[in-house]
Amino acid sequence: MLSLLRRIVQEVGLASDLEGALQLVVRRVREAIAAPSCSIYLLNASAQEYVLMATVGLHQAAVHRVRIEVNQGLIGAIGQREEPLNLKDASIKPYFFSDPQAQAEYFGFLGVPIIHRREVLGVICTQKTEKQAFQEDEEAFLVTLAAQLAGVIAHAMVVGVYPAEGIYPKDEQETACLGGVPAVAGVGIGRTKVIYPLADLEAVPDRPCASIEAEIQRFEEALQSVREDIASLQERLTESLSQDELTLFSAYLHMLDHRGLGLEVNQEISVGQWAEGALRRVIKRQVMHFSAMDDRYLRDRAEDVLDLGQRILFYLQKKMRLPLDYPEHTILIGEKISAADLAEVPIDRLEGLVSYSGSHNSHVAILARALNIPTIMGASGLAVSELEDKAAIIDGYYGHLYIHPSEKLLKDYTLWAKEEDELDIELQSLRDLPAQTPDGQVLSLLLNAGLASDAGLSLTTTADGIGLFRTEISFMARDRFPTETEQRTIYRQLLQAFSPRPVVMRTLDIGGDKPLPYLPFQEENPFLGWRGIRFTLDHPDIFLMQLRAMLSASEGLNNLSIMLPMITSVEEVDESLQLIQRAYAELNAEGLKMSKPKVGVMLEVPAAIYQVEALAKRVDFLSVGSNDLTQYLLAIDRNNARVSDRFDALHPAMLQALQFAVQGAHAQGKPIGLCGEMASDPVSVVLLMGLGFDHLSMNAAILPRMKWVIRSIPHHRAQELIVQAFQLDNAALIRLAVEKVLDNAGLGGLIRAGKR
Repeated sequence: MLSLLRRIVQEVGLASDLEGALQLVVRRVREAIAAPSCSIYLLNASAQEYVLMATVGLHQAAVHRVRIEVNQGLIGAIGQREEPLNLKDASIKPYFFSDPQAQAEYFGFLGVPIIHRREVLGVICTQKTEKQAFQEDEEAFLVTLAAQLAGVIAHAMVVGVYPAEGIYPKDEQETACLGGVPAVAGVGIGRTKVIYPLADLEAVPDRPCASIEAEIQRFEEALQSVREDIASLQERLTESLSQDELTLFSAYLHMLDHRGLGLEVNQEISVGQWAEGALRRVIKRQVMHFSAMDDRYLRDRAEDVLDLGQRILFYLQKKMRLPLDYPEHTILIGEKISAADLAEVPIDRLEGLVSYSGSHNSHVAILARALNIPTIMGASGLAVSELEDKAAIIDGYYGHLYIHPSEKLLKDYTLWAKEEDELDIELQSLRDLPAQTPDGQVLSLLLNAGLASDAGLSLTTTADGIGLFRTEISFMARDRFPTETEQRTIYRQLLQAFSPRPVVMRTLDIGGDKPLPYLPFQEENPFLGWRGIRFTLDHPDIFLMQLRAMLSASEGLNNLSIMLPMITSVEEVDESLQLIQRAYAELNAEGLKMSKPKVGVMLEVPAAIYQVEALAKRVDFLSVGSNDLTQYLLAIDRNNARVSDRFDALHPAMLQALQFAVQGAHAQGKPIGLCGEMASDPVSVVLLMGLGFDHLSMNAAILPRMKWVIRSIPHHRAQELIVQAFQLDNAALIRLAVEKVLDNAGLGGLIRAGKR
């Protein structure tokens, strides 16, 4: 059966269209289990009916004509129950339904739902004339095949070949809603602009070349054209993005380097392949290589490689590139949207972004957050091809895109968008006020930063300092390890800008989702592998160089704190402290005068949480990394679309772990903070207040809103909410309880569109 399944899946992959694929499936199923009939019904959600799309054994005229309501017959029952039905005699069931157009009579019946990410897409069923149920192995075969088929149908929905033209008529003026994963909160109103890949690499054949030199020259010219495009896009966004975000385009340029993509393609050309074919081979090889990796960061690079390959092919094919006409208020939509695609839209025209694929941490999502563009990732519901030039509203709070919005919907969202703008202006009045609750409790608000250029934040915010400076970003932006002098220059710039406010620098935290391009290594499970403090302790040469750079940069300023990432044992802390002391002694011996920095640890894994008191005895402060802690505690990768909806930092187990951490830190008289997305979520911030955290670290853009929360909710009320939360047994109920309090406090504009 397994070999047969593989063959069917391979054949389906080669089918030219969805209906052809479905017809092939029903034929193969009939052959596999020797049943006279097999049929596939797909759900038309808007009409709430199943449509017969392919069959053998029923009359072919019934295809597209037989329609079964979702609450009718065996097909409807399977969809509602979301489980198989294996019946000896289907005709005696009270919900049996026979359509005269099918012109066939059967008794034995086996039907299986086709489900993709909890959504029923259709039903596949097979029937026999005997009054006899199907065998267990036949049922298992059909269940397995349905699971494989679900992915094929879901992909067809995205690229626009399903629903089939003419089968599911739609009212063009009826409001339609697409759902997806909210990536950037906010409201955008405008018209849709659909973008497609510049060129199709898959359509390129192999072909021998007449002149290797001429082909290499053609490729080099195309490569240079793409380099110039990327550099131009980077320059256009210089005023809109920090250097941190602009490094995304530097990564593109690194990929286009002669030692990278260019070298591989030239090698393929050198054996006699024409430039287009050589490019296709290299891009396909790299995309497959990256896509197969467990590492989230490297998986996302597969999309970057494909985008660059399509751009190079565009120039190889000598197409004249005409500028796209973007609406005045553009909601950009695509099956896959790259960072370069986003950068091509005039920023003053971009109102929203909807991508049918891509993760929360893809380059385009990072850019959208930096630009504060409402964004939805992983959208579904209508084919991309059906969305060109439509009136639309994007709700980045709930992950909804409304097409042809009704007058009432448009009126409501227009008002809410205006209120959001007013709210942002009003929050500026809090700029010089402390983050203090109405009953006098002060919570320190700090910033996250990644490059020395973020020193400019010191002029635009009254944050209490830097709570997390990600030193690895300056390592990732190079093609080699930075020297001690280069590191010192970066660190000194930031320390000076925020002096006398504290700056917490996290030591090099690579591995997992943050590999170094010049230190490649593969691991089966990088998130449980050689990362964080494990790497730096194994490389004391690199660690000491960084520690010396940090310490020497603090001379005369004395506002440096050092934080150790990915700590899982007290031995790691002890060894790190010895190296910090060694670097300090070396610099003192060289004549530098600086005070010893405070040292802290990040609590990112359950092992650290349950050793919190032992760790607190050794260090000066602690900080919870909520993103990784949630991931490790719940065993969920939040960027895995299949399970990301289960990732919730308000899970009762997570709140209990946080309480344990706070109590352990305070028992040793040490302050504890939190950095991560919880610090940017108003619901979470209320609970963190109640738990007793001393400081929170977040991005600059969100800080005024979190200050508004703290200044509006009394500390004793937050403590009461924590008690209530521990009496609830799921994250959804906890969130609802806190949202109700935020609503009553006039803070509804932080959890949905609008100001109140």
